Amino acid sequence: MLARPASASPSQFIRASAPGEPDACGTWTAERLEHWLRSSTEREPVIVVAQRAPGARRGGNRPATAVEPLIRACSGVWIAAEDPGAARESSDPFRVEGLRIEEDDLQAAKAFAHEALWPLCHRAHVKPTFRADDFTTYWRVNAQVADAVDREAGPASPLILVQDYHFALAPLLIRERRPASRIVTFWHIPWPDWQSFEICPWGQHLLEGLLGSSILGFQTPLDCRNFIETVERCLGAHIDRHQEAVTYEGRQVLVRAYPASVRWPDWWASCVPDAAVCRDSIRQQLRLPASGASSGAPHVRLGIGVDRLDHTKGLEEKFLAIERLLECYPEFRGRFVFAQLAAPCHEGPAVCRELRARLHAIRDRVNRAFAVGDLQPIQLLEDSHAPSYVNMCLRAADLCYVGSLHDGMHLVAKEFVAARDDERGVLVLSTFAGAARELTDALVFNPYDVDGAASVLARALTMADDEQRDRMRRLRAVVAEFSAWRWAAQILSDAARLRRQR
Repeated sequence: MLARPASASPSQFIRASAPGEPDACGTWTAERLEHWLRSSTEREPVIVVAQRAPGARRGGNRPATAVEPLIRACSGVWIAAEDPGAARESSDPFRVEGLRIEEDDLQAAKAFAHEALWPLCHRAHVKPTFRADDFTTYWRVNAQVADAVDREAGPASPLILVQDYHFALAPLLIRERRPASRIVTFWHIPWPDWQSFEICPWGQHLLEGLLGSSILGFQTPLDCRNFIETVERCLGAHIDRHQEAVTYEGRQVLVRAYPASVRWPDWWASCVPDAAVCRDSIRQQLRLPASGASSGAPHVRLGIGVDRLDHTKGLEEKFLAIERLLECYPEFRGRFVFAQLAAPCHEGPAVCRELRARLHAIRDRVNRAFAVGDLQPIQLLEDSHAPSYVNMCLRAADLCYVGSLHDGMHLVAKEFVAARDDERGVLVLSTFAGAARELTDALVFNPYDVDGAASVLARALTMADDEQRDRMRRLRAVVAEFSAWRWAAQILSDAARLRRQR
């Protein structure tokens, strides 16, 4: 796949639609996806394999949220490895089946996913931890998932959708049980270059597991290229770059970029107050002066960050950029507060403790140096915040800062845009977040360049209302066109075309 030209629009990267496939133009909604499925007769049962049940967002997790539009458009079963209860019926057209995995096995498998695969696939500057016992348990849990898929499929041939790095071995294990299955695996995090990947002691097993898929999806074309080069270098697989396909042990696997997105229109917009009410409520909670206060106090602008507390999100660099902003632009002292919503870390306990300690130290130093009265410039809010509260914060902010050092997508950037039906606010977006490829009207910056990041923050805080509105309108047009519904339609279309071919 070719690199995106600087002047390209996102629509240039959508493959041309064949007859009966989703049109590449226009806004996709739940209704449009449903209509396409009915008219194309492509509606079929789906089995989804995911770490958590739909709606679970503990620890800032978003992959389940991104996948829900796809499964809601179909029918079938959602198999969750980590689920608090037994199987339950849902008001949605699918059933949730929670696996009863031993807690020790579940934690060991998660340890391999979070402490080995997560830092391996991100430029996180954290050494991956490879423990043989963790990998053995990871394999066992993946086998249990494959057994559950086999049971649930019964005599039918449903489409099987495997989600994320918790189940890299599952596609091949499912394939061994169901050789004729169509298995679509989506990898929500980045894929590293082959030199980085080859340090994994069980890299061949992971690659062969993923190549059990029929279609393997990544967030960006770069991730696709990295994976293709990895299997070519490490397995000697045959590569057809024209078809974007890998052939290994006689089986062809299609490799595709499917940039994940959010629902459109924003579902939360119908559940929370309008932006003005959110602004007043959140500012009151954070003890900020009300806009236009009769006391004559200066207006305090509010910045928001929403991240999991881990090394990939660039939280230290973000706090250092705010410190540099207040050093170099004294006019913002007492007039800018940044609230960082930080969900619990899922890296190793020692790594998390060290990161928290450094963040607290930077926050305390900045607040000591630049507090004006009771107004502290950095507020660190550590909790698993409810989605409704996150949405209120996004609607209330003058700017949203996404400072990823390396990320598959970082859907917060798109959530912020979707939430801003008032067409206000500025998105400050790291060039290393996958969303930066599409959201080109954000203020894009390099998070490692602290001085540059401070300058971008200053520009965001002084941006005129007209420019904010123009930029936000264009951003919202992109998110509307490339929504989660379209993401679902593209995956279902490719899976249906594969069924017709085979």
